[in-house]
Amino acid sequence: MIDRAQKMDSIDRRLTAWMAQHGVLLLRLSLGVIFLWFGALKFFPGLSPAQDLAARTMDALTFGLVPTRAAILILAAWECVIGIGLLAGKMLRLTLLLLWLQMLGTVTPAFLFPAEVFVRFPYALTLEGQYIVKNLVLVTAGLVIGATVRGGRLTPEAAGSQGDVTA
Repeated sequence: MIDRAQKMDSIDRRLTAWMAQHGVLLLRLSLGVIFLWFGALKFFPGLSPAQDLAARTMDALTFGLVPTRAAILILAAWECVIGIGLLAGKMLRLTLLLLWLQMLGTVTPAFLFPAEVFVRFPYALTLEGQYIVKNLVLVTAGLVIGATVRGGRLTPEAAGSQGDVTA
């Protein structure tokens, strides 16, 4: 009879193997949905909660040379292209480059409009600031996906592992 610890270890191994096999794909698809969704919202004035801050940021970054609505439409299209690229799994290097460039743009309000990002600098964020900081997760997701474009993958256990590995 298999004791409880062996049964739990067997379940853990199967779940870990499933996560290693499917995790990067699910991460890519979920990131694609986020970019496509957020980008699509920007095509419709007033639907994106980040639209006003994005408009002011785009205006500042383009020195007012690009009309605000045009800049928002470009940003919307850019985000949709990232989303479609991630969902399709095609041209991932280019898609991830676009993602990281877009993410650089999303952090600029912290420098351009700190009063709108922080309630108390540097630790208390406004809702817009929280929206910006959460992008750290999106950037990191892009790094994980990027690690697989040359065939890299997750494995359920470290080479030579015999059980739990603790730091």
